[in-house]
Amino acid sequence: MRPWRIAVVGSGPRGLMVAERLAARLAQGRQQERRPVELHVIDETEVGCGRIYRTDQSMWFLMNTPVGLITGFSGEPDDGPARAGAGPSLDQWWTTAGPPGHPGPEGYAPRAVYGRYLRFVLAAIESGLPPHARLVPVRDSVLALASTADGHRLTFSDGTTLDVDRVVLATGHSRPPAREPRPDLAGFAALHPGLRYLRGDSPAEMTLDDVPAGAAVGILGLGLSFFDVMTAFTLGRGGRFGEGADGELVYRPSGLEPTVVAGSRSGLPLMAKGVNRRPPGSAHRHVLFTPQLVERHASGPVLDFVADVLPRLSAEVDLAYYATELRRDHGERKASDFITAVAASDGPTVPDVRTVAARFGAGHLPPVDLDALGRPFAGLAFDDPKEFDGRLVEVLTAAVREAERGNVESPLMAALDVIRDSRWVIRACVDFGRLTPASHRDDFLGGFVPASSVLVGGPPPVRIRQLLALMDCGLVRVAGPGVRVEGDPESGRFLVSSPRVAGSATHVDTVIDARIPAVDLTRDPAPLTASLRASGLWTEFVNEDDRSRFETGGVAVTAAPFHPVGRTGRPATGLYVLGVPTENARWFTQVGFARPGPWGDFVGDADAIAAHALEAGREISA
Repeated sequence: MRPWRIAVVGSGPRGLMVAERLAARLAQGRQQERRPVELHVIDETEVGCGRIYRTDQSMWFLMNTPVGLITGFSGEPDDGPARAGAGPSLDQWWTTAGPPGHPGPEGYAPRAVYGRYLRFVLAAIESGLPPHARLVPVRDSVLALASTADGHRLTFSDGTTLDVDRVVLATGHSRPPAREPRPDLAGFAALHPGLRYLRGDSPAEMTLDDVPAGAAVGILGLGLSFFDVMTAFTLGRGGRFGEGADGELVYRPSGLEPTVVAGSRSGLPLMAKGVNRRPPGSAHRHVLFTPQLVERHASGPVLDFVADVLPRLSAEVDLAYYATELRRDHGERKASDFITAVAASDGPTVPDVRTVAARFGAGHLPPVDLDALGRPFAGLAFDDPKEFDGRLVEVLTAAVREAERGNVESPLMAALDVIRDSRWVIRACVDFGRLTPASHRDDFLGGFVPASSVLVGGPPPVRIRQLLALMDCGLVRVAGPGVRVEGDPESGRFLVSSPRVAGSATHVDTVIDARIPAVDLTRDPAPLTASLRASGLWTEFVNEDDRSRFETGGVAVTAAPFHPVGRTGRPATGLYVLGVPTENARWFTQVGFARPGPWGDFVGDADAIAAHALEAGREISA
């Protein structure tokens, strides 16, 4: 029989997990099912790990999730060889077979090391396939996809084609958009010799080595890419961090560093992620914030994030916060009784968790104010950069010390962990247009997401300590909130300033946009995206009602197994779209790993696609 061919386009962590679940299901198939199967795993950069985790990038680019919480397999290892469905976590692999420098399960891996682990996962998938299946790695770019009478035809960069029955599109982060996010800065640089403007991309692919020593550099954004650029300009140029007399980090420069002034809307870098003290597989047990409770008490048929979702999420955060305080001071029994009392008080309105906590002796703690924590400089103005620097150092120092206490000892870190553990609930409340268009755009994506990302999506604590050391020696400065970057015709240089920090204006010769480009189907420059858009196989998810319309930029898809909804309004059942291209139709699709233990959405989504793709092959061969 002709082989049943499945192509996985994009072999980063999501595409690789689909391949893993396909292989696991093939290995578990019934003996009488012997139709040949070919799995074509395609990637333009490096098959098995993709562009973001490619193995040739510098070792100073770190992940922001602890080693012990990452796996590429859908099941724990057993007495047999590593294979689809049963293999070691990143921590287990690194301990036994990985490169030197294992930091322990609470440490953080370089992205290149994670890429090596993913390549190991791919090899385990291939070696464990049953005899009637084979894996075909393809390193090439897919330029176009067209529907045929029997399936789909992929066209590669060299003009060759491949006919397949099913296609999984897990293309991940796109390259910078065709239209500049800041054409004014790009145009100004083009008119003034000696100026540089680097638009947002993976820092591993930015031309950072071209920035000369001593250059004045402005950076737009204070997220993970900012920390990567900061590290490339310091550790990447021979500088070293050491311990000072007071126990804090100090930086010993090589003399090859540029000087940096950076900023963002909030003026606050991403905060340090709390040290994980919980065992793998553990997660917060929700009491007040579940999809069922949100639905039961919703104010209307479509949810409003501020009215229906946020109050219950905030109460769940407070529950973990006070329970951790009571557990630390009075033991597990007291914390358990408190949680039971809060659950019993739930009703038509969300319980006042602090009032219940007061009855148990923890009312002295104010509730967690997520907005204030994520925007500590909101509404404030500063007389000079020194005043702002002092306040920023206070905030960062306090935050990193709290993070190093960990998510078991620190009530605040335990509370913020709830936001991470609640992502599946949030998705149930916001995905596929579950929110009103205005609330989706303004309250959720415009308000909650950026503020919460500052609190829970940050780098390892060491990166914040390194930032503080670089600020102390004068190599890095944060301009302040509401940063502005513009061309200054009078000087022929760029000008970086904060309107809320007097005297913050600083001239620079290089501007780096370190913001991750927003997902936008209409601006993605990839030829494959253009092909899918032109054919009508991919359309933009639009959340709209009779009062407003929100064009999200993400690909419109069905619920699992995530078929794209075409121009006709019908799903293309031979195609599947997973991950970043669907952002805003679904939320938080950029996650790049599964966690050991019970399946979460990451593995469940991949398995739903694998089940559908293989079942179709069985039906046709019957």
